[in-house]
Amino acid sequence: MTPPWRPTAEITARATEAAPAPSKSAASLRPYRPASSLERIDPHGDPEPMKLDWNESTLAPSELVLERIHAFLKNTHHLNWYPDQHASALTDSLVNYTGVSRDSILVTSGSDAALDVLCQTYLDPGDEVVVPSPTYTHFLAYAGARGARIKQVYGAQPFEMDLDSVMAALSFRTKIVYLVSPSNPCGIVWPAAVVARIARKVPQAVVIVDEAYYEFSGVSAAELVETYSNVVVTRTFSKSFGIAGLRVGYMLAPQAVITDVRRIFNPKSVNVLGQIAATAALDDMEYLYSYVNEVSRAKPILAQWFAEHGMEARETAANFLMVKVPHAGTFVQLCEDEKVYIRDRSLEPQLERYVRISVGTIEQTQELCARLERVVSRMTQLAHSA
Repeated sequence: MTPPWRPTAEITARATEAAPAPSKSAASLRPYRPASSLERIDPHGDPEPMKLDWNESTLAPSELVLERIHAFLKNTHHLNWYPDQHASALTDSLVNYTGVSRDSILVTSGSDAALDVLCQTYLDPGDEVVVPSPTYTHFLAYAGARGARIKQVYGAQPFEMDLDSVMAALSFRTKIVYLVSPSNPCGIVWPAAVVARIARKVPQAVVIVDEAYYEFSGVSAAELVETYSNVVVTRTFSKSFGIAGLRVGYMLAPQAVITDVRRIFNPKSVNVLGQIAATAALDDMEYLYSYVNEVSRAKPILAQWFAEHGMEARETAANFLMVKVPHAGTFVQLCEDEKVYIRDRSLEPQLERYVRISVGTIEQTQELCARLERVVSRMTQLAHSA
């Protein structure tokens, strides 16, 4: 088929003379590097790959999720229509699940979209953002893209809450405080009473509590959303519910914040299959509780294995361990040779030699330990041959 229009030689020549320049804020950012192993994984390989680098669920979602998706595709299949812009069915389910009123809930395309739109709504160039660190680094890109001045606060110990340092970093210029609870990668939990202290200190700032791992920790600041005007909670269906590939999350926020965010938020952004899947996942809480319980029981098994092999393993309230290994890069590569994919965090400040390992079921953990035995054996051989 012949294109209806072709550029003239003059237009083509001029097009090569210059290129669009990004904004100063965007140009100053380092690209977010997800370091995903996905492109190196053969899902049908032998042995079966163990993808433990992004803290996703290690199981497929509930059968009810798959049944609802299949039923939609078979009987309704209006993929040519935009999705429900209010995510009505899912929002109703979230009212029951969270105990927060409907007007204080906004469904988003993953919790990343919630973080991004909050930064777009509340940050101007030069605004101050306070972030206890180490932290989830993609948020830094969202804030940085707005030209914000980011104050990362490092405590004396990365695995312990340092509230005094955070409080000291707050000022009348602070516009956003970003807390991850449990934190990624260190697992620090921010109880509601502590979040409330911070919110009172900076009433002009939005205090975001990223609860991506809430289902594993059971600790939440959601109760503050309807009593504090500046507390926002973000959550996701990507971790415990097992539908990371469908990108569904939500924010719990004061009604005034929801109103502000809707000025920018694209209500068509949460796809129809994601809405169906998330609603179904909330209708099968038995499956969720069973998986979370398995992870809870598997964490000490894996931690004990590392302790017996002379490596320091820190359990977290989330679904991962932080492990201090002799040579992080070598350890990660040897794990990959065993089709075990984990996350090297050793280049982060305060985390030298640490790797992060997602935890699955007890059966999966037993298989993981068997593969790790071979990894440690090869590490020993390499050390002796050096």
